[in-house]
Amino acid sequence: MIFRSAPSRRDLIRGAALGLCAGLMATTGLTAASGPAAAQSQPIISGKGGWLFPGWESLSVLDKAGIARTIGLIKDAQTALAARNITLIPIVVPLKAAFYADKLPDGVRLSADVSGQYDYILAQLKQNGLDTVDLRPAIKSVEKGKQVSFYRADYHWSAWAAEASADAVAAAIKASGVKLAGAPGSGDKLGQWVTQRHLGDLAERFLTPDQQKQVGPDLYTVRVQSEAKGSLVDTAPAPVHVVGNSFVQPYLGFPQKLSNALDRPVALTWNPGNVGPWVTFLQFASAPDFARNPPQVVVWQFNEGPFHSAPEATDQWDASSIMSAQQWRDRMQAAVRK
Repeated sequence: MIFRSAPSRRDLIRGAALGLCAGLMATTGLTAASGPAAAQSQPIISGKGGWLFPGWESLSVLDKAGIARTIGLIKDAQTALAARNITLIPIVVPLKAAFYADKLPDGVRLSADVSGQYDYILAQLKQNGLDTVDLRPAIKSVEKGKQVSFYRADYHWSAWAAEASADAVAAAIKASGVKLAGAPGSGDKLGQWVTQRHLGDLAERFLTPDQQKQVGPDLYTVRVQSEAKGSLVDTAPAPVHVVGNSFVQPYLGFPQKLSNALDRPVALTWNPGNVGPWVTFLQFASAPDFARNPPQVVVWQFNEGPFHSAPEATDQWDASSIMSAQQWRDRMQAAVRK
């Protein structure tokens, strides 16, 4: 079973950039910023060789208080799910800029605090009893030849990185000791690789037509959606459910690869990033199927850049997604415990 917020590939990718969607629609010139502060005032950071980075992700500030608030809410979700014998595994996709710092414009760099931000988040999760997965080794492993971990003019990780990360998460689920229900052979069957040319979502959303011509399209190597038995459209109860944003959408292959690696069905609830992780989790937990067939494992995907952003973060989430932390907590507990 898949909950989708958009039907086509172009809508999936174009609608996926996290945060500030309405407020950052102004275009920006393809010029290097004079420093980190200038770069962060732009909707995108225009780097070397047509590389684009999201300007709404801070490259200088480590918001420890915000991270603590987020982890507190994740911990509340873990407690509620554990009461129903459901294991929660939060995962965090690292900053694109951390992988391609050499592509940032001259004078723009990650601060020491932000360079250590991912380690800090993982350490805080583990300190609070939340098992997670360091995705960086898996993502880095795909960088060979023409393979990239993130698309050049796009916010998203590549399908290669998505699949490698899914393998890492599958290994963590297997190591957790959870014995997944279902029969062998019920996992997703992967399709063949194909390469498509598309304008990256950052280029499409924030550049003028002339600037888009300068940057040009990216090559997206993805899998053809398989219709074989065991695919995500099957109705068999799924022991694993992925909750997240467009990084885990079917187009990029994360849920299919996770299902294939676990050899069990995997369900998915996702929304474009501006909807935010909090509303998306409520959508998952409030669905009738959760009450009828709760999963054994929930994989909840976040992104490093806006990880500090609570449910009331008006600078990140759509107006319809905004609520207080207590409102989210109350709605989450009511949904999970029903």
